[in-house]
Amino acid sequence: MSTRGSFDQARDFLILHRADYDYAYKNFAWPQAPDFNWALDYFDKMAVGNNNPALWIIAEDGKEEKYSFADLSARSNQVANYMKKLGLKKGEGILLMLGNESARWEIMLAAIKLGVIIIPASQFLTSQELEDRLLRGRARMIVTSKEYADRFKVENTEVIPVLVDGTLPNWKEYKEATEENAEFERREGTSILDTIFLYFASSTTPKPKMVEHSHLSFAVGHLATMYWMGLRPGDIHLGVSSPGWAMHDWNSFIAPWNAEATIFIDRLSRFNAKVLLDTMAQYKITTFCAPPTVWRLLLQEDLKQYQVPLREALSTGEPLDQDTVDAVQAAWGVTIREGFGQTETTMLIGVTPSMKPMRETLGKALPGYAIELLDSDGKETNVGEICITSPTLPQQPFHSGDVGKKNADGYYSYIGRNDELFKCSDYRISPFEIEAVLRENPAVREVVVIPSADPIKHAVPKAIVVLAKGIEPTKEVAIDLMNFTRNRLAPFKRVRRVEFHDLSKDAEGNLQRIDMIKRETEKRNANEKSPYEFWEQDARASLPETWAQDLP
Repeated sequence: MSTRGSFDQARDFLILHRADYDYAYKNFAWPQAPDFNWALDYFDKMAVGNNNPALWIIAEDGKEEKYSFADLSARSNQVANYMKKLGLKKGEGILLMLGNESARWEIMLAAIKLGVIIIPASQFLTSQELEDRLLRGRARMIVTSKEYADRFKVENTEVIPVLVDGTLPNWKEYKEATEENAEFERREGTSILDTIFLYFASSTTPKPKMVEHSHLSFAVGHLATMYWMGLRPGDIHLGVSSPGWAMHDWNSFIAPWNAEATIFIDRLSRFNAKVLLDTMAQYKITTFCAPPTVWRLLLQEDLKQYQVPLREALSTGEPLDQDTVDAVQAAWGVTIREGFGQTETTMLIGVTPSMKPMRETLGKALPGYAIELLDSDGKETNVGEICITSPTLPQQPFHSGDVGKKNADGYYSYIGRNDELFKCSDYRISPFEIEAVLRENPAVREVVVIPSADPIKHAVPKAIVVLAKGIEPTKEVAIDLMNFTRNRLAPFKRVRRVEFHDLSKDAEGNLQRIDMIKRETEKRNANEKSPYEFWEQDARASLPETWAQDLP
């Protein structure tokens, strides 16, 4: 069987049995395609003569862009030929820092065709964070827009800088790609294990860890995500997620196109619940996937006033409260289905279209994945670390670092992390990375960063600080520390609350982080603040970014 035939057979099986979870889980088999390039062997062949809409972008001023599968196949061929002309080779990296411009999808397809590794970068990363990604990711090319060009040093460097809009000294112009041939000739073979994405994810180290994804782990693996989402050919799918993160690349790229659905993009400069709801109703969105932060903000509007024709409503990133699920069900008659996955994986657990939801659960293991809950001794238990076995993952079993429990019906629930990471606006946050930055401030003698509950963002980073000798614990010092992180970290990582307090330690001087988190939880439940605790709101200043810039 051809590589495309094997992939298509697996895809068609999941679409056909989207309403029969038990049969799909028991009988699904991953494609057997050792030499497989998703863009060439699946997308391009699916796109031949296919004039159905693949990408539909609505700008803030109402201007529309619509591209068919055939359009994007040809356009990405031109971009691939242009990259090759500039000297980009298989295995090299391209740092991609763009918003939701159409060029983003052209470039990703082109890179996959060439065998070039895509290094997605959020627009909210600082120059220092970008420099770290360029260095450790060994990027050979940068593609960005004029808005972000000043964050890169491109003089006297071997990195090829490409600008998608306009001109700047030392930058190549993306528009030159339109002069290239719309036919692409494959000259090198592709292994299904070749890397296509390289992400930087929060970890237990001061710097983000690198997470590689191949055709197998990402493009093929997200067939399971497609199944969880319930996508069908011809669907109009709207995913709310910020470019530069893995969720955007499966929610608004791989998973919808695995199903031959239309990717719909609403290009808002800032999140606006009313505008988003109007758009969903006007353009007849059929499937919608967003993190819990977005669902909670949508509820600030009267959902019953919007005739939204959703068939599938989806949420992932953190557990969703039952009140939100009930409110959406009452307004639209559709149940928000939850799913669980990580940057390192695809979606692993979920409530599928045919599955009966159970309150406060994430659903069951998705087709192609065997889930075990293991204790610290590696023995299976009903409450333990979520571990996964699948040929799409490099480790068997893969230890997720997340703790869950399983009920008698086979449904999983999420408990929390086992490594002290936490979620803020659906981003995974490493306290160790933030602590490393704060220790650079001469006013800080010791510091611990913990999650502090927030009604919209779920949690925000809070720093518990022991000040250097002679420094008084004032509001001004707290604001200075918050501003210190603002200049060095992306918005979603920045400290939003500071408390001057001794750190909890045991008799041997070891930090008792769990005790500090417990104390903070009790304070938030009682709606209390200590005398030397200061929040971002206390600054009473107009900050340049809003919560919407923290969306994943």
